[in-house]
Amino acid sequence: MSLFQPIPSGDSSSDRTRPLADRMRPRTLDEFVGQEHLVGPGKPLRTQIERDDLGSLIFWGPPGTGKTTLAQIIARMTKAEFVEFSAVLTGIKEIKQVMADAERARQYGTRTIVFIDEIHRFNKAQQDAFLPHVEKGNIRLIGATTENPSFEIISALLSRSRVYVLRPLTEEQIVVLLKRALKDEERGLGTMKISASDEVLAKIAAYSSGDARSAYNVLEVGATLTRGRASTETGAEITDGIVQDALQKRVLLYDKTGEEHYNLISALHKSVRNSDADAALYWLGRMLEAGEDPLYIARRVVRMAVEDIGLAEPNALSLCMAARDAVDFIGMPEGNLALAQAVVYLSLAPKSNALYTAYTDVQQDVERTAAEPVPLHLRNAPTGLMKGLGYGQGYQYAHDLEDKIADMQCLPDNLRNRVYYQPTNEGVEKRIRERLEEIKRRRSRPEGRTSPASEK
Repeated sequence: MSLFQPIPSGDSSSDRTRPLADRMRPRTLDEFVGQEHLVGPGKPLRTQIERDDLGSLIFWGPPGTGKTTLAQIIARMTKAEFVEFSAVLTGIKEIKQVMADAERARQYGTRTIVFIDEIHRFNKAQQDAFLPHVEKGNIRLIGATTENPSFEIISALLSRSRVYVLRPLTEEQIVVLLKRALKDEERGLGTMKISASDEVLAKIAAYSSGDARSAYNVLEVGATLTRGRASTETGAEITDGIVQDALQKRVLLYDKTGEEHYNLISALHKSVRNSDADAALYWLGRMLEAGEDPLYIARRVVRMAVEDIGLAEPNALSLCMAARDAVDFIGMPEGNLALAQAVVYLSLAPKSNALYTAYTDVQQDVERTAAEPVPLHLRNAPTGLMKGLGYGQGYQYAHDLEDKIADMQCLPDNLRNRVYYQPTNEGVEKRIRERLEEIKRRRSRPEGRTSPASEK
């Protein structure tokens, strides 16, 4: 007998002790809502399922988009034994037992589909345990993950699987599911005689952020709150106020260590760079309201100040450091306005990446060119021996010169005349550019034009 039992073929969806989201899972592809790009008529995944011609699959998408549901539909439509377990609860020992069972089943002509929820939680050793059995054809693996498979699943396993990307459900699609649940007397809430307006259902859908499971949960709580008011003849209605009570706080898709974390900070950074203050404020709010560490955002905002603003507006760095200190001092939620002030300031400030590109060029030269010694004239000579070796010889003290500029090489010979910092014409950098051009002109004057001040 297998360590993990197959999903029962009987339908237990009418069990009222199960959550509404679980009872309302689509049982066929025709009931399935969303993901038309995968399971619509003639689409690749639907064709594979209908032909019972599946290889190993990875379903990648946010919560509540149908990953587990699709796996269970495959269980009903294919002729393979279906084994389901969670990566959260399973170790190497259990994996090896399942693989041994699958290998024996194959010898008797039975195929096995192994569905792994949250496969990204398996470490490398656990994922490696599947490889030989996937290669031999002992199992067909279906993994579900909310994380980017490129980063979370080993390349050997990824190369032997086909990745299907599931998209968040639209508000219209979620409304369809909610209406179905309100009417369904077998699996849904139909026997409760509860109604809800299109506006209320749309609000639930909007607050669920594309997660059907979350929307079902809100509807179920709302129905429970409404039940006491229901009449045997007319029933009762889920109102906007009841939805507010059921919601408490909007569900925001966010994982402070996952891909959505990086997607949102990228959106914030690029909105600032593009001088879009409204978009920057929105992405900032998305992160803060989802529970992101405000000091993490403050650190990234400081980075924006030096990477994308630089010396075009030198005050940007000071303001961002002040915002960081304000967040640290007064905490949240009061500190959110300090961050909002910073991102709006950065969005509207003149932009320059001249410092960023200059330092990038410096890094490349440090990496690729010979590390020549510091020129002798730039070295200090605190001892007689060092003076005798030429340390400091030829050095010109700029403060003793009339223009405060010495015609003296300060780079090593292999980088002589190398230019890194090239200011733009934006903001303060326009004045900096003019100053640099003036310095170059004065430095290139014929010898004798710039003399020590004491000889005037």
